[in-house]
Amino acid sequence: MKIVVTGGAGFIGAHLCRTLAATPGVGQVTALDDLSTGCAANLDGSGAGLVEGSILDTGLLRSVVRDADTVVHLAALPSVPRSLADPVASHEVNATGTVRVLEACRETGAHLLAASSSSVYGASTALPKHEELPARPLSPYAASKLATEAYVLAYGAAFGLPVLPFRFFNVYGPLQPAGHAYAAVIPAFLDAALSGRPLTVHGDGHQTRDFTYVGSVAAVLADAVLRRVTSPDPVNLAFGTRISLLGLVDQLAAVLGERPAVEHTPPRPGDVRDSQAADARLRALFPDAAPVPLREGLAATADWFGTLPAYAPGTAAAPA
Repeated sequence: MKIVVTGGAGFIGAHLCRTLAATPGVGQVTALDDLSTGCAANLDGSGAGLVEGSILDTGLLRSVVRDADTVVHLAALPSVPRSLADPVASHEVNATGTVRVLEACRETGAHLLAASSSSVYGASTALPKHEELPARPLSPYAASKLATEAYVLAYGAAFGLPVLPFRFFNVYGPLQPAGHAYAAVIPAFLDAALSGRPLTVHGDGHQTRDFTYVGSVAAVLADAVLRRVTSPDPVNLAFGTRISLLGLVDQLAAVLGERPAVEHTPPRPGDVRDSQAADARLRALFPDAAPVPLREGLAATADWFGTLPAYAPGTAAAPA
């Protein structure tokens, strides 16, 4: 079995590549990544090969996908704030890039798993967020991910391509980068706490998120690859948990053994107020999926951050 993971040198992609390469029955795992947000070192010792290049390079993409049994499409330009700064770049990678991946898969008939985002729910206030809710994107990033899943489902319906689009919810864990303007909240909090800086909370801190440990995500994706799971509808990839950002600070304080200082700033444009996944559709397709508890996942993530040279006493640098 030959598997291609676009964005395979990124945070989630590298975990998936490592999981797949260690799975019996998987013969070859290839990561395709332009390293704009990923890192080649993430794949060290993984057993996966790396092809450096962009999904927008049609010739390269076709050559990498040729003979693939499954393509896991994770390549994207992430971050709501980044999309507000450059909407066109988000569209080019996330929407146009997805169409190019789909075209490459259509030539070979490859099974396709694709990453969408919980951000597509946007302004919807219903909780938990179930897949039948209308999408109401609040940012160009969210709109581009809605385009991602819409194209995936359209190719499944129009061309019979075996597809499965997942909506990811606030994935976190080791390898997730911090120390940059678009860092996700958990690495940003850990970066600040381990460097002795206050944690920046945008808004009042009572906004809620459904955090999912990256190992849980990789396990579901690997299972979907091996069983060639498909769906004519999007599937939330999260387990229905919900915690406020101030509650997250409490959890981090318990893991770190001390409570970090918190600094509040104004809310950010495009941020969703509350997020929680309905997981019935996920459970139906993956009845054996088991989430890693938040405290356990935070401890593993903090341990990884603590091993980085950047956090030696007296320094405040963050991992690239």
